[in-house]
Amino acid sequence: MQGSLLARTNLTLAVSSLLIALVSIAALNVYLIEPIARQSANDEAALLVLSAQTWVELPPAARPYFELELAESHDLIISPEPRELAVATLEQPYLSLVQDRLAERLGEPVVLLEGDELIWLDVIMGGHRLQIGFSPGRRDIEPLYVGIIIFGLGAAIVFLTSLYIVQRITRPLVAAAERVESFRGGEDFEPLPERGPRELVSLARNFNTMAREISALLSNRTTLLAGISHDLRTPLTRMRLALELLPDDVDPKLIERFERNLETMDSLIGDTLRFARGTSESAQRVKLIPFIEDVVDAYDASIPFETVPGIPAPEELQLAPGALKRVLTNLISNAQQHGSGVHVRLEGTEVHVIDHGDGIPDEYKEQVFQPFFRLDSSRSVVTGGSGLGLAIVMQLCQAHGWRVRIEDPPGGGTDVVVTLAPVTRVGSVRREPAIPVVGNKMTQNGEPT
Repeated sequence: MQGSLLARTNLTLAVSSLLIALVSIAALNVYLIEPIARQSANDEAALLVLSAQTWVELPPAARPYFELELAESHDLIISPEPRELAVATLEQPYLSLVQDRLAERLGEPVVLLEGDELIWLDVIMGGHRLQIGFSPGRRDIEPLYVGIIIFGLGAAIVFLTSLYIVQRITRPLVAAAERVESFRGGEDFEPLPERGPRELVSLARNFNTMAREISALLSNRTTLLAGISHDLRTPLTRMRLALELLPDDVDPKLIERFERNLETMDSLIGDTLRFARGTSESAQRVKLIPFIEDVVDAYDASIPFETVPGIPAPEELQLAPGALKRVLTNLISNAQQHGSGVHVRLEGTEVHVIDHGDGIPDEYKEQVFQPFFRLDSSRSVVTGGSGLGLAIVMQLCQAHGWRVRIEDPPGGGTDVVVTLAPVTRVGSVRREPAIPVVGNKMTQNGEPT
């Protein structure tokens, strides 16, 4: 599953800022911290040696004043009375540098001692053995804290900056994705605001233009279909009347074929008119369970209807009742025609129309919603049908924001699922295939199992 644009951009910027911080820390350590630390350790060693030399050269009466001056000004303690102290662990890198610089200046190995929270150095200078103490953390280097500060503040700055920038971009994109997901071709769509960066303004303007053109196209198409279908009823009626007025010596089989063709044409016209009315129907509050029960009870054959106790269905839903009735009627009729053991189940806002027929292969589960599509291996030309059953189901579901899919129930057969509550998934928008209502080729039995 793909992440949002905000999360992915922040992650990219975070990784890049981490790399920049690591490079900055390494550069600071190599070219700034370590040279300063070496110079500081060298200055510290020089001060210690110089203090010992000065103490030896001073008259005994002046030495106490010098010791006081060193303590107050430089935090150094000089003691002419050495004590037995433990060897210092030298956990701090700075102390190791000081020890190395002292060894260089004194010309002999140096061992640092610790005691009284100070680091001590034994120095033999001018026949005197002195102990000089200094603070272990007085000039210690802290590369870890430097890294934490650089990384922490840098990450915070990058995150806040990217959050501000990306939100300015993602908010219009999120709004556009929601409008695209909810757009069903109706004329009452809410246009996207045309503001923001030039690219987003161009995107919003083009989407609004496209939506208006699609809405006008669908409206004109529906009006044209409804008008043509309505006007065709008159010549069909004249043809039926002409058949009734034919002489008795006309071949009855010929008359029967004409009547069967007229019935097929009349069924096709009726489906088209019902579709035209269904796509323009307004939504209203409908009690879902009683509504489905009424649709199921309208059939002569007993069709079981059940609800799932663990998945409660809403008492009412805002939907188009005529369109939903046409969807359920087409699905139930199709299941009766091409399957057996038909039953209807309601799971929350999902209506399942299940039959235990031969089922539909996976590769045809989207094609069956195309008009006049037939599965030759499971069709017979005597089963009838206009070929628009499932195509009308798909068109009505798209027009009203519902979802329809085909699943395989346990035990075989077909489970057509209609989700009445529209599902919006920003960033991963699923688009149903566009289904034209009118084709240029007509076959019988276009309603698949």
